[in-house]
Amino acid sequence: MKSTPVRPCKSLLLSVALVAAGCVTEPVTGRKQFMVTGASQEVALGLSAFESLKKETPISKNATQKALLEKVGRRIAAVADLPNAQWEFVLFDSPEANAFCLPGGKVGVYTGILAITQDEAGLATVIGHEVAHAVARHGGERMSMAKGIELTGILGGTALSQSQYGPYFQQLYAPVSQVGVALPHSRMQESSADEIGLTLMARAGYDPKHAVGFWQRFSTHNQAAGGQTPWFLRTHPLDQQRIAKIQQLLPKAQAEFRPANP
Repeated sequence: MKSTPVRPCKSLLLSVALVAAGCVTEPVTGRKQFMVTGASQEVALGLSAFESLKKETPISKNATQKALLEKVGRRIAAVADLPNAQWEFVLFDSPEANAFCLPGGKVGVYTGILAITQDEAGLATVIGHEVAHAVARHGGERMSMAKGIELTGILGGTALSQSQYGPYFQQLYAPVSQVGVALPHSRMQESSADEIGLTLMARAGYDPKHAVGFWQRFSTHNQAAGGQTPWFLRTHPLDQQRIAKIQQLLPKAQAEFRPANP
């Protein structure tokens, strides 16, 4: 009897080959990353998004705060391995306690977080963490992960299309992959950014021990803001868990600390 090729198996072999070909190593942590998104694509998206944000969000006019952001940002950027970065540091006038760094070296800080950073070292903690996301190409990794999840869903749906389990797979795959893969992956990236960020601030001449104080203040802010999202539905680690992890990482980071010249 003539055998019939099983296409899903061929597709599975192709996806395995793509995973193997797309493995890179994250700086500082040594974590293996799945990456099939090109760096140039990341940068193009980052630059476009930043220009749009500058048009949509008011920019602070506080010269003192802007000068501090520029000072801290330049020191962190000087030790960040981000080839061809077009560094830009913008202070957005918003009560949101947040910050970000897009691929290409575009850093945004919202004025709402300055009450929590309090000082230069606190701001260096935030900038180090955000720049770490860009250095580790976490944006590209997230896009690659999304492609992998999508491909797995297609393969699974095809393989089970004629099975009694097909309808259940179609209904459950999206929420299960979100809770079981995407969200844990996001929390892992945040932990990696914490570790890389400690190293960056230490290399920039900021004592990484000050990071603990910032994250403790940020935890207090989160508690005051409320919110009872279960840990498994969070994009970030629980505050107390990340603080404990940072305390464990301090000896390694402080080994790279050299006080900056006055």
